[in-house]
Amino acid sequence: MDLTYTEEERGFRARLREWLGKTLPELPAKPSPDDWPGRRAYDTGWQRRLHDAGYAGLHWPVDAGGRGATPTQHLIFLEETERAGAPYVGANFVGLLHAGPTIAAEGTAAQRARWLPPVLRGDEVWCQGFSEPGAGSDLAALRTRAVRDGEDYVITGSKIWTSHAEVADWCELLVRTAPVSAETPKHRGISWLAMPMDAPGVTVRPLRTLAGSAEFAEVFLDEVRVPVANRVGDENDGWRVTMVTLSFERGTAFVGEVVACRRTLGELARTAKANGRWDDPVLRRRLGRLYGEFGALWRLTQWNVSESEASGGVPGVGGSVFKLAYSHARQELYDAAAEVLGADSLALDGEWALDRLSSLSYTIAAGTSQIQRNIVAERILGLPKGR
Repeated sequence: MDLTYTEEERGFRARLREWLGKTLPELPAKPSPDDWPGRRAYDTGWQRRLHDAGYAGLHWPVDAGGRGATPTQHLIFLEETERAGAPYVGANFVGLLHAGPTIAAEGTAAQRARWLPPVLRGDEVWCQGFSEPGAGSDLAALRTRAVRDGEDYVITGSKIWTSHAEVADWCELLVRTAPVSAETPKHRGISWLAMPMDAPGVTVRPLRTLAGSAEFAEVFLDEVRVPVANRVGDENDGWRVTMVTLSFERGTAFVGEVVACRRTLGELARTAKANGRWDDPVLRRRLGRLYGEFGALWRLTQWNVSESEASGGVPGVGGSVFKLAYSHARQELYDAAAEVLGADSLALDGEWALDRLSSLSYTIAAGTSQIQRNIVAERILGLPKGR
């Protein structure tokens, strides 16, 4: 892979940097973490600015409404926005990085036309309805039922850890459309639906996390009717479509955070030099090793994004390698931060403490590290499945 920049890519960086320099000072103040309507308005407002300036959907194909940018331009965008301190995708996370790319890859022309433009403009927010209370890490063990009734599915069940459900317009929802039997293994009877969150029978109950935020929710579904036309992919083929969604979630959704972690690591080194902790050779070696790990993760990101482009826009199993390594590196980064900052790292009203608490979830979110190890073992190393 050629890691040098072309003249066009250098020009893209310069124009983006100039636009960020003019635009960021015009943004309103960030709302309180507990003000979810305010956070939605802030995040979708930023997305609309990106759209109007031509920077929305850089990683989406042109026929899905994207900009058709090169993988390198996408990575330059992530580098420059993080360097400038631009807003994160926030409430737009599921729509931009999960549901949108999945519909772009698997949806019909009508589905693309209906759902993708509002995501890119910041008009509609999506949430993810995958996990269930009784399934644990075994996503295929889901029990939420969808029974066909004419041109609708009638859905009953519940979901948990539903990201941004309290402010979402749509939910990427996994349902069981065929019961498990000897003829139908649990992976074979699942369908992927787009469910409107304002449909009768949908109840959202926010969940408060260890960090004090309420960005997840329980969702209860009581005979919710969803049109069959909202199914992405064939009936009972939802597991395959879900693997597409998860490949985006694990392969490209976290790439901007790698840039953020590299910036955080630099801040830690400067803080350690200022408060005397830099004199500890063990700490210096730890920070140096983390510097190497995040540098390697960035190179892996570049490889994954390029591979995705070469394979039609869908990341491969290399995303599981990235997700596994990144989750643990991020946790160690904030362990190192606690070592550098001492008692200051425990202040719950400070950014460091909240980020450290958030880092604890990364070995669980988007597929546990145990699941990622299984994927690497079976699909990359060719090891036999466990019994």
